[in-house]
Amino acid sequence: MDLNKRTQASQKVTLVGITVDFLLAILKVITGSIGNSGALIADGAHSFSDLLSDGLVLYATKHSTLDADEEHPYGHNRFETVAILGLAIILTIVGLGIILDAMIKLSNPITLSHSTLLLNITILSIFSKEALYWYTLKVANDYKSDLLKANAWHHRSDALSSIVVLIGILGSLNDYPYLDSIAAIVVGVMIIYIAWKLGLNATKELVDTSIDAQQVAELKHALGQINDVNSVHSLRTRKIGHTISCDVHIQVDPFLSVSEGHIISISVERVAKKCLKNLNDVTVHIDVEDDETNSPYKALPERSEALGILTKALFNNKYSSEISRIQLHYLESKIHVDFYLPLKCLQTDNTADKILTKLQETVNNLDNFGKIKVYFSQN
Repeated sequence: MDLNKRTQASQKVTLVGITVDFLLAILKVITGSIGNSGALIADGAHSFSDLLSDGLVLYATKHSTLDADEEHPYGHNRFETVAILGLAIILTIVGLGIILDAMIKLSNPITLSHSTLLLNITILSIFSKEALYWYTLKVANDYKSDLLKANAWHHRSDALSSIVVLIGILGSLNDYPYLDSIAAIVVGVMIIYIAWKLGLNATKELVDTSIDAQQVAELKHALGQINDVNSVHSLRTRKIGHTISCDVHIQVDPFLSVSEGHIISISVERVAKKCLKNLNDVTVHIDVEDDETNSPYKALPERSEALGILTKALFNNKYSSEISRIQLHYLESKIHVDFYLPLKCLQTDNTADKILTKLQETVNNLDNFGKIKVYFSQN
């Protein structure tokens, strides 16, 4: 995805929204004041809140595409998430204010005036906000932006609230003056509901909630089909803005070389990104055993300490053969050892069986060590 195009498209649709919201907010508040409609004034306040949310969107879309840096090594994608949470807080405050004001006016309803003007501005608001909803949603879907989707639904909530306002105004004009205040309360409740949904989704992302379970299952199945992958476990995913991050443990043949394990991890990353389109970061942990249910290596000495133990034991047993290399395998809660010896060791009265027996006896007397193998080569 071209991040520059994504940013430009996001900023363009947001600037259009800012222009429309500003004009509608002014028209609604002025018209509501002239016509004594608390519902339309409340809807105007909602439109003013849109300007704040559009400002958050504009800021977030600009900064979320910045490259990773020292302070943000995982990138800036969660700027979008924080903006959504901020938008939810703003909407909640606006919704509560509208409800409190409408409840005060409910006990003393005011007769509306300038009915034609009130109805025309309300209808204009419905159609313009619905058009903004579809325009913003299209850009959001094109560029996979949850932030723009949230803003699109904010536009849709404005259109729906304007419909409620229209019903309230029509009721008030037909000798039901309290309907205008009731409409304002309904608008406030709708705004708070939208805020709750936006805030809940943003909070889930900020606390690293996993992606959809079906997607996780599909990813695990795809990784399990890779050649030389014996099993997949400890698969974890999370959303970071419009992208996805995951880490996974892959079990492979314990006797593969480090470079072979690395190549398998590259295959895992490639398949994972093919399976999940928005997957941006993949961390692969190569396992030789399933360490999900136990930790078999906690009590075992690390390589440098293990080699020291082996070297001392070989010296004490006066094993004089020249060992060119020692390779350790941490398996089944034991350290298994591969000895690499030159072929010249077999040129004396030693045989491969004698060497193997002597080395095995030496290793058997050591704690934490298991089976051994001996390899002979000309080098």
